[in-house]
Amino acid sequence: MAKKVEGDFIEVKCQDCSNSQIIFGKCATKISCQACGSTLALPTGGKSDVKGEIVRVVE
Repeated sequence: MAKKVEGDFIEVKCQDCSNSQIIFGKCATKISCQACGSTLALPTGGKSDVKGEIVRVVE
């Protein structure tokens, strides 16, 4: 299930390869996994539509 998050940076785990990476919570472009290329988050004009698992909010 996709989750929407507000600002800040978040650590997201890829659904396909379990790679974790830190992304901005309000992305302006599609964010792909650096390891396998699958989509981690999509822009929605505000909060990111996160496709992976949110591990934590980075402060």
